[in-house]
Amino acid sequence: MKPASILDFRDAARRRLPHFLFEYLDGGSYAEQTLRANIEALSQINLRQRVLRDVSAIDTSATLFGKALNLPLVLAPVGLSGMYARRGEVQAARAAEKAGAGFTLSTVSVCPIKEVRGAVQEPFWFQLYMVRDRTFMKDLLRRARDAGCSALVFTVDLPVPGKRYRDARSGLGAGNTLRRAFQIARRPDWAWDVGLQGGPHTLGNLTQVLGDKSGLEDFMGWIGANFDPSVTWADLDFIRAEWSGTLIIKGILDVEDARAAADFGADGIVVSNHGGRQLDGARATASVLPEIKSALGDRMTILADGGVRSGIDVLRMLALGADGVLIGRAFAYALAAGGEAGVTQALTILADELRAAMALTGVTRLDQIDQSVLA
Repeated sequence: MKPASILDFRDAARRRLPHFLFEYLDGGSYAEQTLRANIEALSQINLRQRVLRDVSAIDTSATLFGKALNLPLVLAPVGLSGMYARRGEVQAARAAEKAGAGFTLSTVSVCPIKEVRGAVQEPFWFQLYMVRDRTFMKDLLRRARDAGCSALVFTVDLPVPGKRYRDARSGLGAGNTLRRAFQIARRPDWAWDVGLQGGPHTLGNLTQVLGDKSGLEDFMGWIGANFDPSVTWADLDFIRAEWSGTLIIKGILDVEDARAAADFGADGIVVSNHGGRQLDGARATASVLPEIKSALGDRMTILADGGVRSGIDVLRMLALGADGVLIGRAFAYALAAGGEAGVTQALTILADELRAAMALTGVTRLDQIDQSVLA
């Protein structure tokens, strides 16, 4: 059956991926309160239905940091995307470019920067974590510059990894190699397409420090040992010294932190709680976004993610104050279900839903979407 919604792609991803990989993609931290809150907060935002307005010409085009897009959407940095489909980051980047959406490559991607850049025509964004080895960070930023990456998305809400119960239960943790192998054996299509033909399964941007280690346990261990919990706002001077281009700070969920990002001189922020994968009990993105927009006004570009599962949710985020919306799981489900074609279809669904939502709320351009469309 052809997927009709993002939730249909989620069901298809569950059927295709080995259990431990689906749970890693789908899950949040601790009791997953914030994961659920992201979705529920958006679903509770009512829209004003307007009638008898000329909505015959709907325009969903947007400009983010000087880049013209067909949609106000950017594929968020999703680690290990190359494990959801064969060379998954490449497939997702191609689909985003074809749809006129943005794409962000994660530090912990399977495909390295150079491989993804060689697969697309236009530059993409690169996401960076602060790690202890500053020499390695300088080299990674150099590679991003050499590839022409048009923006750096610096993630600040992962000084330590949140505890994810699902990963422990699914067998993702250390000492579960045989258990994972059994799960892989139950997914022969994935095992053939991704497991056998999708290699190398190393973290392409980290081979300098990980070598040819490819196990998920190596990945998890590296994160725990190398992410730097001592980072403060002062350390952003190091990033700015090495990166003169567009700088976006991802993981802002507090008005004071939003002001600090603006005062630092960042070009934009992503209002985000890491998809509910870090601090459980943190506020839903949709609940804090209007406060941050009110505090910042037009000082900087505001992006948002968290819980977006439809084009209606995209409109809701824009109405709450976002200039653009990042989608993570929404495209990763589609990538797992159908590769590049799946992501293309998912973006088409979101675009169609956004256009319909705009028409039914009586707006024809994105700059007309504000809190006046909310009930």
